[in-house]
Amino acid sequence: MSASPDPCALLLRRAGFGATMAELAAARAQGYSATVDALVAGLSQPDPGADGIALPALTPPPADYLQLKTTDPAARRAVLVAARAQTVALTNWWLARMVATTNPLREKLAFLLHGHFPTAVSKVRFPSYMYGQNQLFRTLGPGDFDSLTQAVATDPAMLIWLDASSDKAADPNENFARELMERFTMGVGTYSENDVRAAAYCFSGWTIDLTTNSFRLNLRQHSAASQTFLGQSGVNSGQQVIDIATGSDASARYVPCAFWSHLAYPVQTDDVVVADLVGGYSANRNVTALLDAIFNHPEFTSAASRTGLVKQPTEYVVGALRALGVSGSDVLTGAAGLQTTLADLGQVLFDPPSVGGWSQNEYWLSTSAALARWSFASRLAAVADISHVADAPIAARLDAAAELLSLDGWSTTTSTALRRAAGDPETLLTLALVSPEFVTN
Repeated sequence: MSASPDPCALLLRRAGFGATMAELAAARAQGYSATVDALVAGLSQPDPGADGIALPALTPPPADYLQLKTTDPAARRAVLVAARAQTVALTNWWLARMVATTNPLREKLAFLLHGHFPTAVSKVRFPSYMYGQNQLFRTLGPGDFDSLTQAVATDPAMLIWLDASSDKAADPNENFARELMERFTMGVGTYSENDVRAAAYCFSGWTIDLTTNSFRLNLRQHSAASQTFLGQSGVNSGQQVIDIATGSDASARYVPCAFWSHLAYPVQTDDVVVADLVGGYSANRNVTALLDAIFNHPEFTSAASRTGLVKQPTEYVVGALRALGVSGSDVLTGAAGLQTTLADLGQVLFDPPSVGGWSQNEYWLSTSAALARWSFASRLAAVADISHVADAPIAARLDAAAELLSLDGWSTTTSTALRRAAGDPETLLTLALVSPEFVTN
């Protein structure tokens, strides 16, 4: 099968988690531009597929959870054991949504933002907080980036993750102030240590009201002193800090750079493609408009983009399930199986390793990850309907496997390896699922 680049197949991988043969055929029929329009429109529309996945019961944190160490040890253990079980259920819920979604860009954006504003349940502890943040990504993510950042900053998961409760006027904690600028809005080298200290004072007193599980400003711990932040004086609230940071020239470059790097290929803020995106994004900081501009940029479907990203484990697993029509509730993907696979591949949803989130490309390529992909691929090929490959003549099975996985074709090296397994459709598909062509996004 000749590898003639298919922009629709690339789009459905990057703006979602891959496609079935029927979905790709429909995209080709309506054309690339119309498919972009449909994907972007889906950000603000109901998602019958994903929304049909029932949310598991999530217990709100006890009002005294910060003082659990002073309560009965058995009661404390029971609360935390229940939280861990609910985390497993919540993770399965999100994975099932990704597999079932009919508006894939909506779930892909939530996944992207989970990496952009990473928080980990291993520290946050209670999955109800992680669910609340996940919903913020899904509902506010497509809109104004400043509004999204304001909401994430006051969300309990982020307040716990970056130790907001220890940011007090007498001794400001700089964690959130620094990460806001470096990781979330502006990037390295765009602010000074004076800006970090000024912002930390403005965020002092930010905490959680344990009776409502929502943001509260503790005025007794808040510094109302006027600060100078990024050259602007008279700043004395965290909300002002976020407005200034997200409205800065640095942010107008950093955010398009970050989104492009997640969806096309890694770039720096001085890349020419970022300059192309800045004008439209800086007008109103609208994420939907930015996504539309990214997918319609000529470089998005370039050769550099087609080979520019390795699938993250979640993208790999969900993409394989979607391509082969295997439901997230299948025995293969039950409570332990799928999450164990993702952990073996190095990505645990709701539990990124640091405030830096997950890295890209080479980060996912290791001997242990290769073995985990092979194990998953062989189990998936054993339970999936692979009749499209099995029913094809042996000489046509390589083409059939590429069609089933919505790939353009195979390199000479991959074709040679696959041809040796053409007589065994299950082995052939297993090899196809671990091929460079499928592992690359």
